[in-house]
Amino acid sequence: MTIQRVGILGSGIMGSGIAEVAAKAGFEVVLRSRQQASADSMVASLEKSLAKQVERGKLEQADADAVRARVSATDHLGALVDCDLVIESVVEDLEIKRALFEELDSIVQPEAILATNTSTLPVIEMAMATRRPDKVLGVHFFNPAPAMSLVEIIAPLTASAETVAEAKAFAEACGKNAVEVTDRAGFIVNALLFPYLNNAVRMLEAGTASAEDIDTAMKGGCNFPMGPLALLDLVGLDTSVSILDALYTEFRDPNYAAVPVLRRMVSAGQLGRKSGQGFYDYAKKA
Repeated sequence: MTIQRVGILGSGIMGSGIAEVAAKAGFEVVLRSRQQASADSMVASLEKSLAKQVERGKLEQADADAVRARVSATDHLGALVDCDLVIESVVEDLEIKRALFEELDSIVQPEAILATNTSTLPVIEMAMATRRPDKVLGVHFFNPAPAMSLVEIIAPLTASAETVAEAKAFAEACGKNAVEVTDRAGFIVNALLFPYLNNAVRMLEAGTASAEDIDTAMKGGCNFPMGPLALLDLVGLDTSVSILDALYTEFRDPNYAAVPVLRRMVSAGQLGRKSGQGFYDYAKKA
């Protein structure tokens, strides 16, 4: 494997999570956000996570210090110039991602791999915004990246076998189980998961049971760690609607058509955990 230095774009929890995973695996990591303050905030999140692991005896202080030393933060896109792999984890908006890939293509070295952490959007659209479509693919980590064992490696039609092999080797070096999947909306996990989540909302809207009882039933009856409505709150209702819309656009399956109450909740700013209100009230829980 030739990957040694990894660039990560995006100021959210996913970006800092991927950074932690990669740095723990021994890779040099460059975290980039549009503002230095948000880039520094990502590093602070990483430091907090490492400190908790030391406190719990899961990590030695010397190892935590070594992980931290492998991570730098910047607001300058040009700092990614020497990265062997760049993973973007910005907002799930195809136009924004396409423009970002076009810009990255003109900055990083020609042999570098460009990857998207998109959970649903067509990777081919990002690949064709570059002059290196053979070196563009999806590397989809799950949230939270340090805890979740799966990475989906999404190969668009244009990706070379060498690029896929490099990305898979990187994921495995990070201690993840890597599965290969073709470039279809939702890939494996979300294509199966979101009809289930959507139908749970439909059941709630129909008055079949309360949110609490739906979640309790799926945890107790299927041994799931989290109920569907609590999971939607964790993912974010705005993100969930975007995923459902992308799935419906590709497949036109009614199970992917977002239940109207989801859109109304998004319009009302009830986005789940990140807004403090979704199917559950997190302000009260705090």
